[in-house]
Amino acid sequence: MFPEIVKDGLGLRFGESTMPWIFLIAAGAFEIVWAIGLKQSDGFTRLIPSSITAIAMLGSFGLLGWAVRDLPIGVAYAVWTGIGTLGVVLTSALWLREGLNLLQIFCVIAIGGGIVGLKLLSRA
Repeated sequence: MFPEIVKDGLGLRFGESTMPWIFLIAAGAFEIVWAIGLKQSDGFTRLIPSSITAIAMLGSFGLLGWAVRDLPIGVAYAVWTGIGTLGVVLTSALWLREGLNLLQIFCVIAIGGGIVGLKLLSRA
């Protein structure tokens, strides 16, 4: 659906249409919102956090659905969950004060590297 503009000699694609990736990143951002919203909703007993959580879930799944029209499902799902994982871990550590130790920080960096690698090596 989205045409490729530039392809280098290594098979890595740079410059292709970014819309599916924008949808995927936005879906990951909504995943962060709904995961943190689950914590804030207190088991869906608080109206406003529960409503925000439900809306973010719909947005996350809807945008993921749009992204997988043009991206391989394996790559898209891994990136989507990776963005959500990174965002929730960092948000919970910094905003909810749940903290991270040195090994956990290393793992978070590894997840981020995996997301970037999947994007750079993806054929879509």
